[in-house]
Amino acid sequence: MGLKPVLRRIYVPEGENPIASVNWRFKWLWLYAFVHPLTGETYWWILPYVNTEIFNRVLADFAREFKLGAQKHILLAIDQAGWHTSKDLEIPQGLHLIYLPSHSPELQPAERLWTLVDEPIANRSFEKLDDLEEVLFRRCQSLLKQQDFIQGLTSFHWWTQIGV
Repeated sequence: MGLKPVLRRIYVPEGENPIASVNWRFKWLWLYAFVHPLTGETYWWILPYVNTEIFNRVLADFAREFKLGAQKHILLAIDQAGWHTSKDLEIPQGLHLIYLPSHSPELQPAERLWTLVDEPIANRSFEKLDDLEEVLFRRCQSLLKQQDFIQGLTSFHWWTQIGV
């Protein structure tokens, strides 16, 4: 997510031209999204950048939040981004990573969340990253409460076949 606008088609009355305010700037925030496809439960992080160190912190927090350890395990499907596959990755006890094939976002349930997250920022321009972050924060808070909708969007039929 960044100050470079997310552009989407919109409906306008016939004969009118759609207008979107844009101010092309390349400053970014990174949004991590975790989703349990069978329940629709989500967990979000908004960060200033991504790397292995930050991802290690996110995984540690995720493990604490969901009380992972010897008695509770979670299988986390992720892509093969460099910070996901680094030799310096610290995987907390109880967390098991499964790497999706390269260039296969259609297999990642969390990919379906991005259009929902983009909704309040589409066709808008923000002056500062703080303004964008506030809108994203409110949107993530709203999505936390929409578990049934998110479950319907992310629960691919084959998840139950692999024992998630």
